[in-house]
Amino acid sequence: MRILSKLAVALIASAVTVSLAAPTAQASRPDGNGDPHVNVIGGTPADKGEYPWAVWLDGCGGSLIRPNVVLTAGHCVDSTGPTTDWNAQLGMVDREDPEKIEVASTYQHDGGDIGTDWALIQLAEPVADVPLLTLNEDPALDEGTFTIMGWGTTEQGDLSQVLLEAEVPFVDDETCIASGGSYADLVPEGEICAGFAEGGIDTCQGDSGGPMVIKNEADEWVQIGIVSWGEGCAEPNKPGVYAQVSNFAAEINAKADELAGGETPERR
Repeated sequence: MRILSKLAVALIASAVTVSLAAPTAQASRPDGNGDPHVNVIGGTPADKGEYPWAVWLDGCGGSLIRPNVVLTAGHCVDSTGPTTDWNAQLGMVDREDPEKIEVASTYQHDGGDIGTDWALIQLAEPVADVPLLTLNEDPALDEGTFTIMGWGTTEQGDLSQVLLEAEVPFVDDETCIASGGSYADLVPEGEICAGFAEGGIDTCQGDSGGPMVIKNEADEWVQIGIVSWGEGCAEPNKPGVYAQVSNFAAEINAKADELAGGETPERR
């Protein structure tokens, strides 16, 4: 089973890196089955600076949603509270250790409701002059063709040295649940599926917490999902499962504003 980490993407001058206390730890579906796979996944290298808000967490991905706040997957972190175990990097610029991690209040690291698989990392200092990623609040955008990205495991079984990107189509809840296995326990209110029925393109180990995005009517990227889990990587009828951002955007934004100092920054 591909536990909660996915697509491969590399360290370029437009991504952020943060190392976790347990960077290789991955959460699995409570009643999942099968073994982890390490065979990504149809991505192509992203252009330098194409996704300036993409964050690499040395074992997970993330997105910069405030100058000092990174959104990632809840299963990527150990707990809520102060920590000195993180090191954030934006492109080639090293950042100080984050001061605090905020985990979705209903997320259980020992196998709870993966439908709330999100967390916020507060950096010790803000990142200057970097575009931020906006969270999707419009359920109408939760369909279509999405862009996924990450620095996770490639077909060769190693983490990618370049940021990889790919496009995957929306998979409706009924079809996703019908995939069986762990998918039968999908949380429709908090999870969204994407992938090809024939497989071949997907996120994989090392991509957890990274963003799945789409362009809105204003031609701006908005975050649709957070890489969460799946069975295997890029296998037929085994789509990737993502935390559905539109269901938690208000809560995430409120907490992000609190961590950012109560000010909502202008996005670009």
